[in-house]
Amino acid sequence: MLLPSELNAAYGPLVRRIEAEATVIGDEILKIDHFLNHRIEPAFIVELGRELARRLSAYHPTLILTAEASGIAPGLVVAQLLNVPLVYAKKYSPDVESPALSRLIPSATKGGHTRLVLSQRYVPAGSRVVLVDDFLSNGHTAVALADMALEAGAQVLGAGFIVDKRFRRGREAVEARGVPVAALAQVERLEHGRVFLVQPAE
Repeated sequence: MLLPSELNAAYGPLVRRIEAEATVIGDEILKIDHFLNHRIEPAFIVELGRELARRLSAYHPTLILTAEASGIAPGLVVAQLLNVPLVYAKKYSPDVESPALSRLIPSATKGGHTRLVLSQRYVPAGSRVVLVDDFLSNGHTAVALADMALEAGAQVLGAGFIVDKRFRRGREAVEARGVPVAALAQVERLEHGRVFLVQPAE
């Protein structure tokens, strides 16, 4: 099992791109959607997924769990490399086969609330679940996924994120569920149009 410092070591290629290319809006919004979650660069997302899979492999998951839509690309890469299924909670067409599990979560970026829905059929009791998503911000999505998996009788063994916005304190909410967190880049703060990372590029 990797130590917390190894789970969260800055992944150089990602950190360098964030420092060079990210758009910062105010002191809350970091936009790297030109390569991560709107326009996706396949080779780079595979590289990032490979590094996440390496860090999460020690949990020996039997299922990767994420949320629609931005978590699907990294989740799929991790699932493929670990040779396990990917299940994603639906947001945009939340009709699923019953019995259904659901959580209502506040949306930090869009305002209001979003409902996440998951068919219990696809998270069998006893599953060894690892969560994967693009961003960890306030932790509402990750906590909702973890709670639904636990309600289904699964174990939630770890969670992996491309970017952790540490100043939003989502990590604490996830770790309070007993779920260790891995992240490839950690943002300490956003200020005056700049990104300050916990471990900047060397």
